[in-house]
Amino acid sequence: MKSYKISEILYWIIGLIAIYESFSQWNVNRQKAYIFIGFALLSIFMALFRRHFRKKFKNRQKPE
Repeated sequence: MKSYKISEILYWIIGLIAIYESFSQWNVNRQKAYIFIGFALLSIFMALFRRHFRKKFKNRQKPE
């Protein structure tokens, strides 16, 4: 269960780094900035996806 939370946090960190790189590359190389924006959107989506399934899995394991 802990590995799911760690991977979720890693996706958030990757997303933040990609957003930072897209802003820093915006005036230098616009095409590279668009690629980093794509990576940021993908990593944020994956973090939310992981969070959804982590909570779903956690709720399934709870005894009723």
